[in-house]
Amino acid sequence: MRILAIIPAFNEARNITAVIEDLKSFRGDILVVNDGSTDDTAAIAKSLGAEVVSHPFNLGIGGTVQTGLRYAYEHGYDMAIQFDGDGQHRGDQIFKIVELVQKGEADLVIGSRTLPGGYKMGITRFIGSRIFHCLIRCLAGKAIHDPTSGFRCYGKQTIRLFSRFYTDDYPEVESIITAARNGLRVVEVPVLMRGRLSGHSSITRRKSAYYMLKVTLAMVVDAMRGRDLVGES
Repeated sequence: MRILAIIPAFNEARNITAVIEDLKSFRGDILVVNDGSTDDTAAIAKSLGAEVVSHPFNLGIGGTVQTGLRYAYEHGYDMAIQFDGDGQHRGDQIFKIVELVQKGEADLVIGSRTLPGGYKMGITRFIGSRIFHCLIRCLAGKAIHDPTSGFRCYGKQTIRLFSRFYTDDYPEVESIITAARNGLRVVEVPVLMRGRLSGHSSITRRKSAYYMLKVTLAMVVDAMRGRDLVGES
């Protein structure tokens, strides 16, 4: 099966070398989606042998991931891994999120930090995840304990769907409902993660409040919409 590792990156010049090196045992192709970085992220990634697609300006995580998934779809990949450019995701944990897709038992696998054996997140993020967990359970009938995790494996049908329909702003939670509404099998597995290698998260406390409100409203609206029909051309 052909597999693509998608690395969304915005001004990650200090981290991108370590991230790509962490994938040296990964048996697949590596794509860095450079989201309008103003540093040397793209140049460093290219020098390390990764394929690079660059946005002319910053689109945000949703647009960046969708660019990677469109690339995977257009180039006929069977699976795609979302692997963050800040160093939090670990290459030695990829097999955990890939296995169920390879076996044909899942269409979207989420690497969970909150299941037993997972990474311990901060209290604010933990509370937010619990709220989203309850909302997803009510709106989509899925029990996902870490819906904000970006460490994911997408199967072929999921790649096809999200190459066409993907939220551009804070997409992790909404994408679960989209996948479930389209009859895709969403599961999660415990994984180990590490702290960001350098720099800081773009999600501040003020942005966290906006994130909670925006995503909650979007989830309700999303659940009221019709099915996206993954089988359509």
